[in-house]
This record gives sequence, C-alpha cells and structure tokens, in this order.
Amino acid sequence: MADGPGRTAQVVCGRRSKWVVLALWVVVLVVVSPLAQKLTDAQKNDSASWLPSNAESTQVLDLQKEFVPESAPAVVVYTRPGGLTDADVTKIGKDAASIRTLTAHGIVGTRSVGPQLDRKSAPRAAQLIVPITIDPSGWTAISDAVKEIRHTAERNADGLQVHITGPGGFSADSADAFAGIDGTLLYAALAVVIVILLITYRSLSLLFLPVVSVVGALFSAEAVIYLLAKHAGLVVNAQSAGILTVLVFGAGTDYALLLVARYREELRNHEDRHEAMALALHRAGPAIIASAATVALSMLCLLAADMNSTSGLGPVAAIGVAVALLAMLTLFPALLVIFGRWVFWPAIPHVGTAEPTKSGVWARIGTAVGRRPRSVWITTVLVLGALALGLTSLKATGLSSADSFTNTPDSVTGQKVQARYFPAGGGQPLVVIARADAAGPVRTALVGVEGVVPASVGTPPGVAAQKNGRVYLEATLTDPADSKAAQRTVERARTALHQVPDADALVGGGTAVQKDTNKAATHDNKLLIPLILLVVLLILALLLRALVAPLILMATVVLSFAAALGVSSMVFRHVFDYAGEDTAFPLFVFVFLVALGIDYNIFLMTRIREETVRLGTRDGVRTGLAATGGVITSAGLVLAGTFAVLGTLPVVGFAEIGFAVAFGVLLDTFVVRSVLVSAITLDLGHRVWWPSRLDAPGHRPPAAATESREEPAERR
Repeated sequence: MADGPGRTAQVVCGRRSKWVVLALWVVVLVVVSPLAQKLTDAQKNDSASWLPSNAESTQVLDLQKEFVPESAPAVVVYTRPGGLTDADVTKIGKDAASIRTLTAHGIVGTRSVGPQLDRKSAPRAAQLIVPITIDPSGWTAISDAVKEIRHTAERNADGLQVHITGPGGFSADSADAFAGIDGTLLYAALAVVIVILLITYRSLSLLFLPVVSVVGALFSAEAVIYLLAKHAGLVVNAQSAGILTVLVFGAGTDYALLLVARYREELRNHEDRHEAMALALHRAGPAIIASAATVALSMLCLLAADMNSTSGLGPVAAIGVAVALLAMLTLFPALLVIFGRWVFWPAIPHVGTAEPTKSGVWARIGTAVGRRPRSVWITTVLVLGALALGLTSLKATGLSSADSFTNTPDSVTGQKVQARYFPAGGGQPLVVIARADAAGPVRTALVGVEGVVPASVGTPPGVAAQKNGRVYLEATLTDPADSKAAQRTVERARTALHQVPDADALVGGGTAVQKDTNKAATHDNKLLIPLILLVVLLILALLLRALVAPLILMATVVLSFAAALGVSSMVFRHVFDYAGEDTAFPLFVFVFLVALGIDYNIFLMTRIREETVRLGTRDGVRTGLAATGGVITSAGLVLAGTFAVLGTLPVVGFAEIGFAVAFGVLLDTFVVRSVLVSAITLDLGHRVWWPSRLDAPGHRPPAAATESREEPAERR
C-alpha cells in the first residue's frame, strides 16, 4: 500500500504498546465499575428533570412548593358492584384514618381526603385522595408509597374491589415498568449482539472481544456520566439512562464490525498482524471517527430543546458515543492484536488468500444495479415515497396516561372505575397561583370557566390559602385530566385568568403540564430536526470533500426516515392498536435514524471515495459496495436488534421508538444504502464528487493508465 499507518495507529497496536493500552483499560475498568453501578442512584425523575423549564406549568410547580410539597396524588378507589355495605363504609373510614398516620415514603397523611362517596342514594364507590411528596428520586419513592397505601386498603377487603389510580398510581405503575430497566436492556442488548456476531463471524473466540470492549465502554460511560451528574449538575433520568445502554451497544458494535472487516482485509496482504492492524486503523479510523462525531454532535444539538428530558439526553448520549469510540479504537484493536490471527478461527485469514467479498452477494448486487442505475433509483424512490404516505395516520399529539402502557396496569383500571362514579378530573386538580390581593376576582373567574366543577374551586384542607403575597387555589376538572378536553379547559382558564387585572395569575397542575409538554415537544421538533440536518450535512461535506454527494446522502436519509415513520405509524394503528404517538416520537426517531443511519452511508461512501481514486467512480462504487456490504449489513442488524429490545419494556413510547428505529435501520441498510445510494452514485458518475477534482472529466485514475480508451463508460 502506498500510504503508511499514522503514529497514533502504531501506538495502539505496537508490539509493546498494545500491552500498555490493555493495562490502562484494566485499571480504568477497575476504577469505574463501582461508579457505574451508582448511576441509578444519581438519576433524577422528578418533574423538573422532564418538563420545559420556562413553561407556565413549570413556574407553578416552583411557586407551589411555598404552599405544599410537590406531590403526586394517589386516588384510592373502592367499589362493590352491588353497592357499598355499611361495613364497607366503616372500613373505608378506618383506612382513611390509617393512611393519615403513614409518614414513610413521602405520604402526606395530614392532607389525606376522604372518604368521598359517589352521589347516588345507594353508593357503589368511594375514593380517597392521598398526596405523595415527590423527591428528586421521582417515581421510585412514589412506588414505595403506593405499596404502603395498597397494603392498608386491601387489608380485610372481603370482596371490596380496590384500585389505585391518579398521578400517584400511574407513577407507581411506571416505576414498575421501568424496574430493572438497566439490567433488562443490558442483558437483552447483550444477547442480540452475541447472536448476530455469532452469525456474522461464526467464531466464538472472535465474538468474545467486541462484547468485552463494548461492555467496558458502557461501564466507563456510565461512570463518567455518574461523576458529572454528581459533581457538575448533569441531569440523568430513566429515559436517558436506558437509551445510553442501547446506544453504546449499537454504536460500539458497529465500529467493531467495520474495524474487523478492514483488519481482515489487511491480514490477507500483510504477514505482520501489528502492521495489518495499524493500516486498518489508519484507513477505517476516519470513517469511524466521522460516524461517531456525527452521532455525538447530533446528540449535542438536543441541548437546544425546551424539554428538559430531551436536552438532558443530549450530553448523556454524546458521552456514551465518545467513550464507545475511544474503547473501539484503543482497547478493541489492542485485544485483536494480542490474541493474534487464531481469533478468527475457523476462517483464519492468511496472506495471499482471496478476499471473499469481491465475488460475494454484494458484488453481484453492485453489478446488477450498475446495469440500469437510473431505473433502479427512480423505482426505489417511488416505493419509499409510497411507504411514506403512511404518515397520514401518524398521531404524534401525545399519549394519555391510560394509553401509555402496552398492558393494562391497575392505575388504568382504576381510572375507568373512578370516571364512572366521580368527576373525571378528581385527584389531579387544576392549580392556580396569583397575587393575594386579587384572590376574589381570580376565584370568581375560575368558577366561571367551562370544564371546571364550580363547587370544587378553593384551597384544599390543610393548606395555607395565602403565603408571601400569593394565593393558592385548586379546581377539579369535569373531564379526565389527561384528555384533550381537559387541555382545552386549561386554555380557557388561562385566557380568563390572564385577563384579571394585576393578578399575575398562573395556571398549572397535571393537565397543564401535559399541555405545555406537548407544546414544547412540537417546538423542539421544528427547531432540532433542521439543526441536526445541517450538522450532519457539514460533517459529510468535510469528510467527502464534496457537496453533491452529501446532499444526495441527506436526501436519501430523510426519505428513509419518512418511509420508516409511515410504515411504523400504520403498524401502530392497525397491528399493535396503539392510540397514538408521543409528541417527541418524531424527533427521537429522526435523531437516531439520521445520526446513526448516516453511519452506513459514511462507511460506504468513504470506501467508494477511496476506491474511486484508484479505479474511477463506476468501479469504485462496485468495489466499495462489495467490500462494505457484508459488514454494514451485520452492523445494521446489530443496531436494529439493540433498539428493538426497547420493546421489552411495557411502555408504549419506548416500544414505538424501538420499532421505528429498528425498521428504519433495516430499511436504510438493505434498501437505501445498498440500492438507492449506489444507483444514484453510478448514474451521476464523477459529478457526485463536485466541486472536487476527483474523477473529473479527463481524469484517469492510476489503475486505468494501461487500460484501453475504448471503455469511457466505465469512467463516468
């Protein structure tokens, strides 16, 4: 080969330095492993870590703490189909008294309300509303509190049906859904990676090294994030911690696959495995680094989000990708060189053996696409466009609490029972905070708002009505708190109260939080998607030193994203029967599909560019596709599989992201990259590299110097 390996590549895999690299990583892993296990304790799942920081409902949450601790009311619903007996009413009264004495796990016993009986002459249901204080650990503490309440309510029930719903009940069920999420995702992702690597390499010995390296990268990333969360204010919640596991496994394994493929090529040309690895790092490194930079910078774009949960995910994911890159370019190659050629057993690459990819299935696909490239890419675009029509069924307007689970937890059942007998918004009131000297007009205006139960307007028992010059009011909604109708009531309340002179009234509560969250997510979609596109485009332009090729790649990825979203929304409606999608669903799918999906185009196009220098664009496409087809396919299967494990969580939002990203990655791997990009590049020929001089008209690559002038078509 004409170019030699760089100094950094030689240090990583040198005869002595490889042992230094391994020793450093062993020390690092010994230090970071205990810290990584503490990441769960550093998570913040309180409202502030999720909500838009400047929203009106978030301001109410901050001011509300002056009057009452931030709480998630648990609504305990009792029902007996034949009607409550006198013994039932007595028991419910005793339960209320017992719950008032509970002080563990943040249960605010002094504010327990009840019992409330439904308004029929022979009541069939009763409810208790029990506020539970939210601390920085969020729903973990709420889950423990609900267990205490449930234990009290179900004791001596004697056929009386008991359900716990409301914000506290839903939070507890969410906690159960996320219980052990780190372990679940870790083992599921690990299983997927092992199976796919075993199929790809057919070698147990080679399988071991990428897995060890990726697990080391994950532990290191978790430790770094834990330290930043503990000492630098980095916000981590259950969502970002879960996605971190999937991202590190998916991206790290992708980088390992690309490096192994290039290393195996070099082993067929070089006797010395150290030299082969140095060359492999030197040639595959830029593509891997560009890929990781694309993902990391795309994730950092999330810092511009209004939603705290989205902006917090950005640095967490970027750190994970950066650590994965470091591990796969240092620890992994050092391990490969230390273990030697035998690690590839039973298919050990020796000097002089033929490169199987040159006559494999991807070489044949490249030849087939090259016969009529224009017809191929036009047909592919039409098919993808047809799939994108499924976007008409997309309902990314948010999910109600009842629609957020793939199963039917007790809180959902309880909500249905509660709505049958009591005002639908009970347990999750509208909260209003205004200037104390405007308390009268504010209360009058709130009573007159359509969708508010007039008799419910006031300050709840045990809460000071006025503090620090402000008044605190609550009101029960006539509609379910997580419904669109309730959100319209919030709009009417804000319109009415904002018009009260000198009141400075703010409207919050659970429904207002949901409304403001949906609004912030819609804003983030409009801001971040174009911003990420621009970042990715700039990276591609710098990497490929061209403009046409990056623009083509971006167009194909966007088309792939639209097709994946269209198919996913159709599947969600007609197969899984999901009610809709979370408002942030399009953004998360876009981020992962574009930032990660562009990896495969980077791997392909950098290899095509390298081969074009030697062979010309047309033969460069064929050779590049043949050389990278197998490894990119394996990488796509790994990434799709790791994101698919999000479906193991009984949470609709995660299941939808997992399915859409997995399907989109497979679509990009098998159709967009292999067929569409290759066909467009073959059709445009040298023009794809504009404005560089690469393979410009009249330019003849070195390999063509002795060829006949009778084949100009091959140099298009």
